[in-house]
This record gives sequence, C-alpha cells and structure tokens, in this order.
Amino acid sequence: MSRKLLLDDISDVRAYERERAGFRAEVIATKQQRRVAIGPFVTVLFENRDTIRFQVQEMARAEKITTDAAIQAELDVYNPLIPEPGSLAATLFIELTSKDELTEWLPKLVGIEHAVELRLGDASTGDHVETIAARPDSAHQKQLTRETVTASVHYIHFDLTAEQAQHFASGSVSVGINHPNYTYISQLDEASKNALLADLHC
Repeated sequence: MSRKLLLDDISDVRAYERERAGFRAEVIATKQQRRVAIGPFVTVLFENRDTIRFQVQEMARAEKITTDAAIQAELDVYNPLIPEPGSLAATLFIELTSKDELTEWLPKLVGIEHAVELRLGDASTGDHVETIAARPDSAHQKQLTRETVTASVHYIHFDLTAEQAQHFASGSVSVGINHPNYTYISQLDEASKNALLADLHC
C-alpha cells in the first residue's frame, strides 16, 4: 500500500459519517502517542497516514468538499506531511490563545521552524548524542515564513540515515527547540518512540 493518500482512500460524506466515531477515537489515541510538549506552549505532533487522512476527511466534512478535483487539491497539500521511509514529519503548534500572548511571542519566535532538533542518545549515560535539525516543509514554508512575525503552525521533517535510524531504535530520543527566545527539550517515552519507529521503517 502506498504511504500517500489517493482519492479512493477518502470516504464520501455519507460513508465517512458511518465510520467517523470509530475512526476519530482511533486517531485521538494515535495522536496521544505522537504528541510531544516542548516547554510551556509549543507542541510537536508527529504525523502519519492516519492522522493526515483524518485531517482531510474532517476538512471535507466541515467545508462540504465533495468533488474529486477539490479533494485531490487537499491531498496535494497534505500528502507531503505523510513521512517517507527514513524520515519523520511533524506539525509544530505554538499554542497561545490570548491576543496579548500572540502579540508578544509570535515576533519573538521568528525562525522557530529551523530551531527544532531531534537528539539521539543521552550524554548523561555516556551515550553519543547526535543532533538532526528539522527541515521546514518546502510546500508550506513560503506561506508561513515572515521576517517579523512567525505563524502559529509550521510543518517540519527530520531526515535520518539508516545508521541514525538504528541509533534512534537503540537509545534515548529527545525533541528540542534551540531558539534564542525558547530553549526546551523533551524526551520521548517508549510508546512514542515505538510509534515513530514504525514511520522510519515502513
């Protein structure tokens, strides 16, 4: 089965209503393993085929998108967020809600999409630490990048070599942000790490 979504993978409105409750519950459980909080208000959600299919289905449902051409346009936008073997793909959320917080922080966090790092290993245990920098998604970067203020949502990728994927599987893994105005790191638990290993090896 192709990793990327095809038109036939997207249910029409009536069919989706029949499956929605069960599929939504599955995706919520999937996202719990794939969501990593980094610091007080940034979250990274590692995407996969199911999370992206849910996104497209929910958008089609909410906006009453029914034609093949319109659905294909959504697939063209979101399919790049399904990771290829040897890579991880994620959505970064700056989870601020008040106008004052957004006004304060969005200018401070310009360039945050370039400051996310995947760290393999744990120096405290003597393990070699290797850092893999995030690569902003090229299809979305032009729309989201501004010189004076950042967006609340960014799409990023991590590209791993076969050796790095082995290091990922065998040791500690953390996700960090190394930005002048926001520096935090979070270690993945085993459930999260195992979920992402499936992305790397499928």
